[in-house]
Amino acid sequence: MNSSLDIVFISHGGGPLPLLGDPGHADMVAGLGKLAGQLRRPEAIVLISAHWEEAEPTVTAGTTPGLIYDYYGFPPESYAIEYPCPGEPALAKQIQQALQNAGLPCRQDARRGFDHGMFVPLKIMYPGAGIPCVQLSLAGHLDAGFHLAMGEALRALEGQRLLVIGSGFSFHNMREFFTSSPEANDKNHAFERWLTQTCCDASLSEAERRHRLQHWEQAPHARFCHPREEHLLPLQVCAGLAGRACDQHQSVNILGKESGFFCWQGNTAE
Repeated sequence: MNSSLDIVFISHGGGPLPLLGDPGHADMVAGLGKLAGQLRRPEAIVLISAHWEEAEPTVTAGTTPGLIYDYYGFPPESYAIEYPCPGEPALAKQIQQALQNAGLPCRQDARRGFDHGMFVPLKIMYPGAGIPCVQLSLAGHLDAGFHLAMGEALRALEGQRLLVIGSGFSFHNMREFFTSSPEANDKNHAFERWLTQTCCDASLSEAERRHRLQHWEQAPHARFCHPREEHLLPLQVCAGLAGRACDQHQSVNILGKESGFFCWQGNTAE
């Protein structure tokens, strides 16, 4: 295992709103800034975004990827955001090889740019855009066990100091962001408690932790919090890669809902 590997799962908020001064994202923006300050500055970033699904895992391989403004109905300035970070084709190849060596399919895409699940949080965390980045897709079948295995395969990454980011949302029921009923909030909090225990409780065996994350639908109010699981699965990739309890959990309020960040620093799993 690469001892210079840091891993974080972040809840990335709604579209470009974190960059537009939206008050419902102030806690998240502050939390991302705090997190970036605690991490060792990476030499490269690998980001798994909830906003990219392919038939098989796919990694960006371009040298200068553009941005994909994959959101609708926002002010004009939302479509002029820039984040001109370089790509890193050699790292993309290493990711592809790691997955294939583990018996998982993976292909490269030299044309695809970076979606807002990547450039919005990175513009907050590393505004200088000087760190090379690659983005890794989800698999379109959205199988939790498969995404845990993707993370386990990435343990083979070696060399430079890497930061692996799972960019999703620990609560992602779009309709419920616009309500504040006590019942909805209770369901939100119950699922967050389950997720925090699952990821942070060092007394859990790794077999039990993996079982819980693979069968996350059995958690309290799981399908209320995630009618579709694409925003949770970057966490499975991160947890599979880490192979242990997380070092730090941050609870943040986003659009009136409790959401979470999870961090594993200097991973030591074998």
